[in-house]
Amino acid sequence: MNKYRKIILGVVLVGLLFMAGFAYKVYTTFLSPNTNFESETYEVFIPSDADYNKAFLIFADAVEDRDALHQTAVRKKYHENVKAGRFLIKKGSSNNDIINTLRSGNTPVKVRFNNQERIEDLAGRLAAQVEPDSLSLLKAFTDSTFLNEAGVSREEALTLFLPNTYDSYWNTTATSLRDKLYSYHQQYWNENRRSLASKQRLSPSQAYILASIVHKETAMKDERARVAGVYLNRLKKNIKLDADPTVIYAKKKKDGDFNQIIKQVLYKHLEIDSEYNTYKNAGLPPGPIVTPDIDAINAVLQPENHDYFYFVADVQNFGYHKFAKTLTQHNINAAAYRRWIKRNNK
Repeated sequence: MNKYRKIILGVVLVGLLFMAGFAYKVYTTFLSPNTNFESETYEVFIPSDADYNKAFLIFADAVEDRDALHQTAVRKKYHENVKAGRFLIKKGSSNNDIINTLRSGNTPVKVRFNNQERIEDLAGRLAAQVEPDSLSLLKAFTDSTFLNEAGVSREEALTLFLPNTYDSYWNTTATSLRDKLYSYHQQYWNENRRSLASKQRLSPSQAYILASIVHKETAMKDERARVAGVYLNRLKKNIKLDADPTVIYAKKKKDGDFNQIIKQVLYKHLEIDSEYNTYKNAGLPPGPIVTPDIDAINAVLQPENHDYFYFVADVQNFGYHKFAKTLTQHNINAAAYRRWIKRNNK
Protein backbone atom coordinates (compact mmCIF):
# COMPACT_ATOMS: atom_id res chain seq x y z
CA MET A 1 0.00 0.00 0.00
CA ASN A 2 2.87 2.34 0.84
CA LYS A 3 4.27 1.64 -2.60
CA TYR A 4 1.08 2.84 -4.29
CA ARG A 5 0.97 5.90 -2.06
CA LYS A 6 4.48 6.81 -3.10
CA ILE A 7 3.57 6.38 -6.76
CA ILE A 8 0.45 8.53 -6.37
CA LEU A 9 2.42 11.14 -4.42
CA GLY A 10 5.07 11.18 -7.12
CA VAL A 11 2.46 11.64 -9.84
CA VAL A 12 0.90 14.48 -7.86
CA LEU A 13 4.26 16.14 -7.37
CA VAL A 14 5.09 15.83 -11.06
CA GLY A 15 1.69 17.26 -11.87
CA LEU A 16 2.21 20.14 -9.49
CA LEU A 17 5.62 20.82 -10.96
CA PHE A 18 4.17 20.72 -14.44
CA MET A 19 1.37 23.07 -13.45
CA ALA A 20 3.86 25.40 -11.78
CA GLY A 21 6.03 25.38 -14.88
CA PHE A 22 3.02 25.96 -17.06
CA ALA A 23 1.83 28.81 -14.84
CA TYR A 24 5.29 30.33 -14.94
CA LYS A 25 5.36 29.98 -18.73
CA VAL A 26 1.95 31.63 -19.02
CA TYR A 27 3.02 34.42 -16.70
CA THR A 28 6.29 35.14 -18.47
CA THR A 29 4.73 34.89 -21.93
CA PHE A 30 1.46 36.72 -21.40
CA LEU A 31 1.41 38.58 -18.10
CA SER A 32 4.91 39.77 -17.15
CA PRO A 33 6.05 43.32 -18.10
CA ASN A 34 7.69 43.40 -21.52
CA THR A 35 8.47 46.97 -22.52
CA ASN A 36 11.87 48.53 -23.23
CA PHE A 37 11.18 52.27 -23.11
CA GLU A 38 11.57 54.79 -20.27
CA SER A 39 8.76 57.21 -21.15
CA GLU A 40 5.27 56.67 -19.76
CA THR A 41 3.89 55.70 -23.18
CA TYR A 42 5.20 54.53 -26.55
CA GLU A 43 3.45 55.77 -29.69
CA VAL A 44 2.76 53.20 -32.41
CA PHE A 45 1.32 53.97 -35.85
CA ILE A 46 -0.05 51.01 -37.82
CA PRO A 47 -0.82 51.90 -41.48
CA SER A 48 -4.10 50.90 -43.08
CA ASP A 49 -2.36 48.59 -45.56
CA ALA A 50 -0.27 46.77 -42.94
CA ASP A 51 -0.38 42.99 -42.68
CA TYR A 52 0.74 41.24 -39.51
CA ASN A 53 4.42 41.06 -40.51
CA LYS A 54 4.57 44.79 -41.25
CA ALA A 55 2.66 45.69 -38.10
CA PHE A 56 4.82 43.42 -35.94
CA LEU A 57 8.02 45.11 -37.12
CA ILE A 58 6.52 48.41 -36.00
CA PHE A 59 5.16 47.60 -32.53
CA ALA A 60 7.83 45.05 -31.62
CA ASP A 61 10.34 47.89 -31.24
CA ALA A 62 8.62 48.65 -27.93
CA VAL A 63 9.40 45.30 -26.25
CA GLU A 64 12.28 43.27 -24.83
CA ASP A 65 11.07 39.76 -25.75
CA ARG A 66 9.75 39.68 -29.32
CA ASP A 67 9.18 35.93 -29.37
CA ALA A 68 6.87 36.09 -26.37
CA LEU A 69 4.98 38.98 -27.94
CA HIS A 70 4.57 37.01 -31.16
CA GLN A 71 3.27 33.97 -29.27
CA THR A 72 0.74 36.17 -27.51
CA ALA A 73 -0.37 37.77 -30.79
CA VAL A 74 -0.94 34.36 -32.36
CA ARG A 75 -2.70 32.96 -29.30
CA LYS A 76 -5.08 35.95 -29.27
CA LYS A 77 -5.47 35.71 -33.09
CA TYR A 78 -4.28 39.30 -33.58
CA HIS A 79 -2.22 38.10 -36.54
CA GLU A 80 -5.50 37.37 -38.35
CA ASN A 81 -7.08 40.77 -37.70
CA VAL A 82 -4.54 43.62 -37.65
CA LYS A 83 -5.99 47.01 -36.72
CA ALA A 84 -4.78 50.29 -38.23
CA GLY A 85 -4.38 53.46 -36.19
CA ARG A 86 -2.41 55.20 -33.48
CA PHE A 87 -1.86 53.22 -30.31
CA LEU A 88 -0.26 54.17 -26.98
CA ILE A 89 1.54 51.32 -25.23
CA LYS A 90 2.01 52.01 -21.52
CA LYS A 91 5.32 51.51 -19.78
CA GLY A 92 5.42 48.12 -18.02
CA SER A 93 2.66 46.60 -20.13
CA SER A 94 2.50 42.83 -20.50
CA ASN A 95 2.23 41.14 -23.88
CA ASN A 96 -1.43 40.55 -23.15
CA ASP A 97 -1.91 44.26 -22.41
CA ILE A 98 -0.03 45.24 -25.57
CA ILE A 99 -2.10 43.02 -27.87
CA ASN A 100 -5.33 44.18 -26.21
CA THR A 101 -4.26 47.77 -26.83
CA LEU A 102 -3.46 47.04 -30.47
CA ARG A 103 -6.81 45.34 -30.91
CA SER A 104 -9.06 48.01 -29.45
CA GLY A 105 -7.06 51.04 -28.31
CA ASN A 106 -7.00 53.28 -31.40
CA THR A 107 -6.25 56.66 -29.84
CA PRO A 108 -7.27 59.98 -31.46
CA VAL A 109 -4.68 62.57 -32.46
CA LYS A 110 -4.91 66.33 -32.07
CA VAL A 111 -4.90 67.91 -35.53
CA ARG A 112 -3.85 71.57 -35.57
CA PHE A 113 -3.17 74.24 -38.16
CA ASN A 114 -2.92 78.01 -38.56
CA ASN A 115 -1.15 80.53 -40.80
CA GLN A 116 -1.54 78.45 -43.96
CA GLU A 117 -1.26 80.65 -47.06
CA ARG A 118 -2.62 78.18 -49.63
CA ILE A 119 -4.83 75.12 -49.74
CA GLU A 120 -1.70 73.20 -50.78
CA ASP A 121 0.03 74.33 -47.58
CA LEU A 122 -2.94 73.20 -45.50
CA ALA A 123 -2.86 69.76 -47.13
CA GLY A 124 0.86 69.47 -46.38
CA ARG A 125 0.45 70.63 -42.79
CA LEU A 126 -2.29 68.10 -42.09
CA ALA A 127 -0.48 65.28 -43.90
CA ALA A 128 2.26 65.55 -41.27
CA GLN A 129 -0.31 64.72 -38.58
CA VAL A 130 -2.46 61.97 -40.13
CA GLU A 131 -2.02 58.98 -42.41
CA PRO A 132 -3.38 60.37 -45.73
CA ASP A 133 -0.71 62.07 -47.83
CA SER A 134 -0.85 65.68 -48.99
CA LEU A 135 -1.97 64.80 -52.52
CA SER A 136 -4.94 62.80 -51.21
CA LEU A 137 -5.90 65.65 -48.90
CA LEU A 138 -5.50 68.28 -51.61
CA LYS A 139 -7.69 66.24 -53.94
CA ALA A 140 -10.39 65.98 -51.27
CA PHE A 141 -10.17 69.70 -50.38
CA THR A 142 -10.49 70.82 -54.01
CA ASP A 143 -13.00 68.24 -55.21
CA SER A 144 -15.35 70.09 -57.58
CA THR A 145 -18.50 68.44 -56.19
CA PHE A 146 -17.52 69.37 -52.65
CA LEU A 147 -16.73 72.97 -53.62
CA ASN A 148 -19.94 73.33 -55.62
CA GLU A 149 -22.03 72.09 -52.72
CA ALA A 150 -20.22 74.51 -50.40
CA GLY A 151 -20.81 77.33 -52.89
CA VAL A 152 -17.21 78.46 -53.31
CA SER A 153 -14.65 78.59 -56.10
CA ARG A 154 -11.29 76.81 -56.21
CA GLU A 155 -9.60 80.06 -55.17
CA GLU A 156 -11.88 80.26 -52.12
CA ALA A 157 -11.38 76.63 -51.01
CA LEU A 158 -9.28 77.69 -48.03
CA THR A 159 -12.23 79.67 -46.62
CA LEU A 160 -13.95 76.39 -45.74
CA PHE A 161 -11.33 75.51 -43.11
CA LEU A 162 -11.00 77.38 -39.83
CA PRO A 163 -7.81 77.19 -37.74
CA ASN A 164 -8.45 75.18 -34.62
CA THR A 165 -7.51 71.97 -32.81
CA TYR A 166 -9.49 68.96 -33.96
CA ASP A 167 -9.76 65.40 -32.64
CA SER A 168 -9.26 62.85 -35.40
CA TYR A 169 -8.08 59.30 -35.81
CA TRP A 170 -4.64 59.05 -37.39
CA ASN A 171 -5.88 56.50 -39.93
CA THR A 172 -8.79 58.68 -41.04
CA THR A 173 -9.44 59.05 -44.75
CA ALA A 174 -8.81 62.31 -46.60
CA THR A 175 -12.53 62.86 -47.21
CA SER A 176 -13.44 62.06 -43.60
CA LEU A 177 -10.94 64.59 -42.30
CA ARG A 178 -12.14 67.16 -44.82
CA ASP A 179 -15.75 66.64 -43.75
CA LYS A 180 -14.82 66.93 -40.07
CA LEU A 181 -13.07 70.27 -40.64
CA TYR A 182 -15.89 71.51 -42.85
CA SER A 183 -18.49 70.59 -40.21
CA TYR A 184 -16.78 73.03 -37.84
CA HIS A 185 -16.99 75.69 -40.55
CA GLN A 186 -20.73 75.07 -40.80
CA GLN A 187 -21.15 75.26 -37.02
CA TYR A 188 -19.19 78.51 -36.85
CA TRP A 189 -21.21 80.14 -39.60
CA ASN A 190 -24.49 80.00 -37.73
CA GLU A 191 -27.43 82.28 -38.43
CA ASN A 192 -26.12 85.02 -36.16
CA ARG A 193 -22.66 85.22 -37.78
CA ARG A 194 -24.12 85.06 -41.27
CA SER A 195 -26.36 87.97 -40.28
CA LEU A 196 -23.35 89.95 -38.98
CA ALA A 197 -21.50 89.32 -42.25
CA SER A 198 -24.55 90.39 -44.24
CA LYS A 199 -24.67 93.68 -42.32
CA GLN A 200 -21.15 94.35 -43.62
CA ARG A 201 -22.33 93.41 -47.14
CA LEU A 202 -20.17 90.31 -47.07
CA SER A 203 -20.72 86.61 -47.58
CA PRO A 204 -18.99 84.20 -45.14
CA SER A 205 -16.32 83.57 -47.77
CA GLN A 206 -15.74 87.30 -48.30
CA ALA A 207 -15.57 87.86 -44.54
CA TYR A 208 -12.91 85.15 -44.33
CA ILE A 209 -10.92 86.73 -47.18
CA LEU A 210 -11.01 90.16 -45.54
CA ALA A 211 -10.10 88.60 -42.19
CA SER A 212 -7.05 87.02 -43.80
CA ILE A 213 -5.85 90.51 -44.75
CA VAL A 214 -6.59 91.86 -41.27
CA HIS A 215 -4.73 88.90 -39.76
CA LYS A 216 -1.63 89.64 -41.85
CA GLU A 217 -1.86 93.39 -41.34
CA THR A 218 -1.67 93.32 -37.55
CA ALA A 219 -0.76 90.71 -34.96
CA MET A 220 -2.27 92.87 -32.22
CA LYS A 221 -5.63 91.33 -31.46
CA ASP A 222 -6.90 94.47 -29.74
CA GLU A 223 -6.27 96.45 -32.94
CA ARG A 224 -7.89 94.09 -35.44
CA ALA A 225 -11.43 95.46 -35.11
CA ARG A 226 -10.08 98.95 -35.94
CA VAL A 227 -8.11 97.70 -38.95
CA ALA A 228 -11.17 95.77 -40.13
CA GLY A 229 -13.17 98.98 -39.83
CA VAL A 230 -10.74 100.78 -42.14
CA TYR A 231 -11.00 98.16 -44.86
CA LEU A 232 -14.79 97.99 -44.57
CA ASN A 233 -14.97 101.79 -44.87
CA ARG A 234 -12.89 101.62 -48.03
CA LEU A 235 -14.96 98.80 -49.51
CA LYS A 236 -18.19 100.71 -48.92
CA LYS A 237 -16.74 103.77 -50.67
CA ASN A 238 -15.30 101.60 -53.49
CA ILE A 239 -11.78 102.72 -52.60
CA LYS A 240 -9.01 100.23 -53.32
CA LEU A 241 -7.82 98.46 -50.17
CA ASP A 242 -4.11 99.19 -50.84
CA ALA A 243 -3.19 96.34 -48.48
CA ASP A 244 0.52 95.51 -48.39
CA PRO A 245 -0.04 91.86 -47.38
CA THR A 246 -1.93 91.25 -50.63
CA VAL A 247 1.02 92.61 -52.61
CA ILE A 248 3.37 90.27 -50.78
CA TYR A 249 1.05 87.36 -51.55
CA ALA A 250 0.84 88.42 -55.21
CA LYS A 251 4.64 88.42 -55.48
CA LYS A 252 4.95 85.00 -53.87
CA LYS A 253 2.28 83.64 -56.19
CA LYS A 254 3.88 85.17 -59.27
CA ASP A 255 7.30 83.80 -58.32
CA GLY A 256 5.88 80.41 -57.36
CA ASP A 257 7.82 80.70 -54.11
CA PHE A 258 5.82 80.92 -50.90
CA ASN A 259 8.91 80.32 -48.76
CA GLN A 260 10.53 83.65 -49.57
CA ILE A 261 10.67 86.32 -46.88
CA ILE A 262 9.60 89.80 -47.99
CA LYS A 263 10.29 92.30 -45.23
CA GLN A 264 9.34 95.46 -47.09
CA VAL A 265 6.96 96.26 -49.93
CA LEU A 266 8.72 98.29 -52.63
CA TYR A 267 7.13 100.59 -55.22
CA LYS A 268 7.93 98.07 -57.97
CA HIS A 269 5.91 95.44 -56.11
CA LEU A 270 2.84 97.65 -56.33
CA GLU A 271 2.87 97.19 -60.11
CA ILE A 272 2.63 93.40 -60.02
CA ASP A 273 -0.17 92.29 -62.33
CA SER A 274 -2.25 90.03 -60.11
CA GLU A 275 -5.84 89.74 -58.93
CA TYR A 276 -4.39 89.62 -55.44
CA ASN A 277 -2.75 93.04 -55.74
CA THR A 278 -5.24 95.37 -54.06
CA TYR A 279 -3.19 98.40 -55.10
CA LYS A 280 -4.22 97.70 -58.69
CA ASN A 281 -7.64 96.13 -58.20
CA ALA A 282 -10.66 97.40 -56.31
CA GLY A 283 -12.54 95.13 -53.94
CA LEU A 284 -11.40 91.89 -52.33
CA PRO A 285 -8.91 89.47 -53.88
CA PRO A 286 -10.39 86.22 -55.27
CA GLY A 287 -9.28 84.18 -52.28
CA PRO A 288 -7.73 84.43 -48.81
CA ILE A 289 -4.03 85.10 -48.34
CA VAL A 290 -3.81 83.03 -45.14
CA THR A 291 -6.01 81.08 -42.74
CA PRO A 292 -6.98 83.86 -40.32
CA ASP A 293 -7.36 83.51 -36.58
CA ILE A 294 -10.95 83.29 -35.39
CA ASP A 295 -10.55 86.65 -33.66
CA ALA A 296 -9.64 88.23 -37.03
CA ILE A 297 -12.90 86.91 -38.50
CA ASN A 298 -14.78 88.16 -35.47
CA ALA A 299 -13.15 91.57 -35.97
CA VAL A 300 -14.57 91.71 -39.49
CA LEU A 301 -18.01 90.66 -38.25
CA GLN A 302 -17.96 93.19 -35.42
CA PRO A 303 -15.60 95.97 -36.56
CA GLU A 304 -14.90 99.20 -34.75
CA ASN A 305 -17.23 101.91 -35.99
CA HIS A 306 -15.11 104.92 -37.03
CA ASP A 307 -14.27 107.28 -39.90
CA TYR A 308 -10.69 106.12 -40.55
CA PHE A 309 -9.63 105.30 -44.12
CA TYR A 310 -5.86 105.05 -43.71
CA PHE A 311 -3.24 103.62 -41.37
CA VAL A 312 0.53 103.23 -41.23
CA ALA A 313 2.95 101.59 -38.79
CA ASP A 314 3.38 103.51 -35.53
CA VAL A 315 7.11 103.82 -34.85
CA GLN A 316 6.46 105.02 -31.31
CA ASN A 317 4.29 102.03 -30.44
CA PHE A 318 5.75 99.07 -32.31
CA GLY A 319 3.29 96.51 -33.56
CA TYR A 320 0.48 99.05 -33.68
CA HIS A 321 -0.57 101.59 -36.30
CA LYS A 322 -1.45 105.26 -36.61
CA PHE A 323 -4.86 105.83 -38.16
CA ALA A 324 -6.05 108.78 -40.20
CA LYS A 325 -9.38 110.02 -41.53
CA THR A 326 -7.91 112.11 -44.35
CA LEU A 327 -5.21 111.55 -46.93
CA THR A 328 -3.45 114.71 -45.72
CA GLN A 329 -3.08 113.36 -42.20
CA HIS A 330 -2.10 109.96 -43.52
CA ASN A 331 0.67 111.48 -45.65
CA ILE A 332 2.05 113.19 -42.53
CA ASN A 333 2.03 109.88 -40.65
CA ALA A 334 3.55 108.04 -43.61
CA ALA A 335 6.32 110.65 -43.97
CA ALA A 336 7.22 110.19 -40.29
CA TYR A 337 7.39 106.44 -40.85
CA ARG A 338 9.65 106.84 -43.91
CA ARG A 339 11.99 109.13 -41.97
CA TRP A 340 12.21 106.51 -39.22
CA ILE A 341 12.98 103.83 -41.80
CA LYS A 342 15.76 105.95 -43.29
CA ARG A 343 17.29 106.81 -39.91
CA ASN A 344 17.37 103.19 -38.87
CA ASN A 345 18.52 101.82 -42.26
CA LYS A 346 15.55 99.51 -42.46
